[in-house]
Amino acid sequence: MSTTAPPPRRATIYQVAARAGVSHQTVSRYLRFEGKGLKTLTREKIESAIAELGYQPNLAARAMRTRRTGRVAVLLPVGEATSAMRILLGASEAARHEGRQAEAVTMDGTAEERADRARELAESGLFEGLLVLTALHPESIPFAPGTPVVVSPDYDDDLHAVGELADAAPVAELVQGLAELGHRDFLHLAGDRLYATARDRERVYLESIDRLGLHSHGIAGGDWDPESARLAVLGLPSDSPVTAIVAANDMLAAGAVRGAIERGWPVPERISIAGWDNNPLGGWLSPTLTTVEVDYEDLGKRAMRRLLNALQGRDGPLPEGTVARVLWRDSTGPRTALR
Repeated sequence: MSTTAPPPRRATIYQVAARAGVSHQTVSRYLRFEGKGLKTLTREKIESAIAELGYQPNLAARAMRTRRTGRVAVLLPVGEATSAMRILLGASEAARHEGRQAEAVTMDGTAEERADRARELAESGLFEGLLVLTALHPESIPFAPGTPVVVSPDYDDDLHAVGELADAAPVAELVQGLAELGHRDFLHLAGDRLYATARDRERVYLESIDRLGLHSHGIAGGDWDPESARLAVLGLPSDSPVTAIVAANDMLAAGAVRGAIERGWPVPERISIAGWDNNPLGGWLSPTLTTVEVDYEDLGKRAMRRLLNALQGRDGPLPEGTVARVLWRDSTGPRTALR
């Protein structure tokens, strides 16, 4: 006869108190007033104990006791963008770390319609605050007194990435690194210019080429179709001096690799190719693909931290710097003499 082990019991406020070396009344005061009025050391001990034990407050009981729900809403654009889901994961983790529950709400329609929906949520009393990851008109904020709303400008009115998501600074690092490997003749495979990400990557590419005194042999593509990248490489003259390609994303880079292989151009011996997005398949290609990795989870944590600071009336430090980094792999290498 098989038996099923009972589910692990949730940590209690008394266990948190014992771990932190304080009374359960102190922990209760920390939860009720979000740490306000407590000494910094005491607050840090309680926060550490909560994290170690995985303590999650009983939201229903806390709502009855404090008229606070412990819930925050994360408003996302409609769609299947992997980046949006990863941002949500990061935001949820940051909320959970402080004893709050983040709930995803998808938003569609025009910016005005999304603003109306957000206003309804802010005024419903269901959430203590709103983290908005979809475009809203600035004049529609604030919504309801006492309900903080933080809009992270990661998408524009057409739900295309902007702000930190569109930061193309790593393209400059790609071009610089390839130049240090001896490359002087470049080609850029552009993405769909309706997207700020594509426009910014193209702009930084051109600025970097000019700044470093390199030679660009044009901008090809203008969409996200790897077939256009393949055709762009196949269309290069047989005596083309291009030895480095910077693509706007990994799919375009993969198409470029395919085109190079069809031409009998070994990668990276004849031509180096780099992409963007760190598509998991890029690490399994042969050669593995040099790319740019964006830490979407960190983006979500940063955005949620702004909301949590607003909820607690504090001006806590926020992380700085880019959330993207170059991953140098086998598809890029030193320039060799063309035969």
